Amino acid sequence: MSNTFKGSGSEAFNTLPPSYDQDAEASPSDRARPLPRISIQAFCETPDLADVIQAASEDRRLGKTHVTIQMGGAEAAVAHYQESPTPNLIILESHASHSQLITELEELAQSCDPGTKVVIVGQANDVVLYRDLMKRGISEYLVAPISAFDLMECLSGLYNNPQSDPVGQVLAFIGAKGGVGSSTICHNVAWSLSEALSTNIVIADMDLAFGTTGLDFNQDPVQGIADALQNPDRLDEVLLDRLLTSCSKHLSIFAAPVVLDRDYDMSPEGCETVIDVVRQNVPFVAVDLPHTWAPWTKRLLLQADEIVITAMPDLANLRNAKNIVELIKTARKNDAAPHLVLNMANMQKRPEITQKEFENALDLKALAVIDFDCENFGQAANNGQMVEEYNSKAKATQAFRDIALALAHRKEIKVEKKSPLAPLLEKLKLMR
Repeated sequence: MSNTFKGSGSEAFNTLPPSYDQDAEASPSDRARPLPRISIQAFCETPDLADVIQAASEDRRLGKTHVTIQMGGAEAAVAHYQESPTPNLIILESHASHSQLITELEELAQSCDPGTKVVIVGQANDVVLYRDLMKRGISEYLVAPISAFDLMECLSGLYNNPQSDPVGQVLAFIGAKGGVGSSTICHNVAWSLSEALSTNIVIADMDLAFGTTGLDFNQDPVQGIADALQNPDRLDEVLLDRLLTSCSKHLSIFAAPVVLDRDYDMSPEGCETVIDVVRQNVPFVAVDLPHTWAPWTKRLLLQADEIVITAMPDLANLRNAKNIVELIKTARKNDAAPHLVLNMANMQKRPEITQKEFENALDLKALAVIDFDCENFGQAANNGQMVEEYNSKAKATQAFRDIALALAHRKEIKVEKKSPLAPLLEKLKLMR
């Protein structure tokens, strides 16, 4: 048996070209990523920490973990593991003194497997104690009080393998109503993201019967996402590469079959498995969800890192969008609010709900408002192009870039344009 504990570190994707920068405030999805299927056992001394761990265990990021919580602190942990095997991770709360805590950990180490990670939650904000714990192989030391998100961020760092790329971000797009252009928004935003940041992205078309990803990118793939969903456990990097269709240097599509003579039996677990494999191979996955409410749709929506709701400014869209927003806010308490895109706005002679009224009803600011533009959108769709490819000066082009950068938590570095006469004016100033 080992008398030390094993820890790990983390690293991040680095895909930014010089003209873009990361926002100062990282998103929750960047700082706390989903954990693998591990067992976690916590031994608390206070009800407050037990409540924090319980709240974290209900978060989507810990959806695959098995969490048990017991009271009694280090003493209970030592007694428990004398007769039981240790889990992947132990969370230990201790208010003991420096010397007493070290003694308790040495006792615990006698029963711990070498691969078990240990996180300590204590009261002392003491750098000497922290260094002493790190020398003994403790994975992390957190100073109470902590929040559920603090804990998730810590655990995420422990299980982000420094020898491989971290998991990519999943961007879910859903329409508040059928026909509002959610797929169009998804495809154009994904294309803009791949072009602006020169980063790899995959569009997963989950509308197996009526998906438009192939049409929008002028592709007719023989294989696609339906083949992966038939046997999700068989999907690996090699098979994924065979099933994806490349549309540009950085963008690939997981196209829908779009045939009606097949029955599609889609399970939440199978869909999640497929998306998990994709996100292990690219920095971004744009999931194009159909306007169909099913267990697998709900699972993918609530498990996404970022959510975009596309709506038109009318009453039915407002009602549906409000229902979706309320569900998301209730189920994802540790995540940022979803993003709202108002599409096909300002159509002539059509009564509309104003942007301000829409935002007030949802308690949500619109990320973008895209005006009705049948010429540019229609012609681009007929050509199998994105709007920016067809007309780079179209008004929606900048909106798509803004949405893409907001979802990636990046910002464009504005370069100030200088007049050709600037050098001469500077010289004249110096002569005065």
